[in-house]
Amino acid sequence: MIYGFGNAVYKKGCLIMVKERIQHVIKLSPSQVKDFVRAAEKCDFDIDISYGHVVVDAKSILGILGLDLTRKLTVSFFGQNEDFESYLAGVAV
Repeated sequence: MIYGFGNAVYKKGCLIMVKERIQHVIKLSPSQVKDFVRAAEKCDFDIDISYGHVVVDAKSILGILGLDLTRKLTVSFFGQNEDFESYLAGVAV
């Protein structure tokens, strides 16, 4: 059985700490995708990029180029990387 307690989860007799999900809203042009993916690849955690119900791996150039880049995109991840977050601040909406 799984129970949630704020940022912690109790599962099978163990208390597991769960990191907070970080989200940024960004806007990318096709020419910025390569730099975005390079910045994302340097992170040792999974990163998703989405709009609406469409979600792709943020470390996939083809996945991102398949998105509607005229829309605002949401970048979501559980982790910390100052360089990546600085990059996101530069493309934030």
